[in-house]
Amino acid sequence: MTRVKNMTPLVCGPRATMREAIERINASPYLFQVVVDSAGFVQGTVTDGDIRRAMLRGVSLDDAVEEGMHRNPIVGSTSNTEDNLRLLRRTKFLPVVDDAGRLDHVLVERTPAGGIGAALVMAGGFGTRLGDATRGTPKPLLDIGGRPMIDRVLAGLEDAGVSRITVAVHYLAEQIEAFLDARGGRPRVSVIRESEPLGTAGALGLIDLPPDRPVFVVNGDLVTGVDYAAMHEFHVRHGFDGSVAAARHELTIPYGVLRYDEDGLISGIDEKPTLHHFVAAGIYYLSPEIVALVARGRPIDMPELLESARKIGLRIGVFPVHEHWRDVGRPGDLSAARSEFDGAK
Repeated sequence: MTRVKNMTPLVCGPRATMREAIERINASPYLFQVVVDSAGFVQGTVTDGDIRRAMLRGVSLDDAVEEGMHRNPIVGSTSNTEDNLRLLRRTKFLPVVDDAGRLDHVLVERTPAGGIGAALVMAGGFGTRLGDATRGTPKPLLDIGGRPMIDRVLAGLEDAGVSRITVAVHYLAEQIEAFLDARGGRPRVSVIRESEPLGTAGALGLIDLPPDRPVFVVNGDLVTGVDYAAMHEFHVRHGFDGSVAAARHELTIPYGVLRYDEDGLISGIDEKPTLHHFVAAGIYYLSPEIVALVARGRPIDMPELLESARKIGLRIGVFPVHEHWRDVGRPGDLSAARSEFDGAK
């Protein structure tokens, strides 16, 4: 248990935006904010997971924190420390108030290290949609902001404390192997070669994984700042067997869309509406039970694997991504990703 007395990094007001709360959470070692009013009275709490769940309900990152906060949090008291320890067992953190009801400090449960066991990075694709860019270079090694894409993926996993990382390769495999040998890393990355393409999930059947912990499966051609530790926490807290990272995608229809009733009478026209959807972001967190469904050497894509898991009763959840995310699949995506990093310099 940790007693946090300096609450400045851990509190925000109810009218702060979701985006501001995320920025404060990212700047702190903890995945929550205590929401207090101007007098210091606790109005609620908001966690990284609360924000992501609010996104699934359609709440915008520009909406106020009060739209997604937990309004009746468990709170402790400075006058009853023994009861505080009991309450902390029911939650990951406990706001503690003084006799007047104002926030005094926060108790935080210590999280055991090593919760994330392994990751498989998929880096064997041909990248044919990128044309000449991948004719002599595998897509994961394409440069984005001075670094190969796969280097950014590996660094994100390493920063989250993943203890074992495997990279699956096929197309121009020797180039990726040479890069990984020169790169080193923490921990050292191992490589498996697919003699034949096994789809987006088939390589899971080729590697030995911890029998009691989930594994990340990550596309090696992503440019993202997704928080893998937060995804692990979200997955465990919800009791999911599999978690699918989902990025928000907007599509503007360049025409007026007609609304009409069953008799064909127009009830309205929506001029160039924007549709919002969550799309699979190429990051998955899978239990050993799901991994066991992959037969060694049999090609299988991730949608088929997840559907098989769902049909036998395993729980597959959605993890909304509010961090930067871009899939580099087409020449326009590659140009946009490079421009984003050039613009940030």
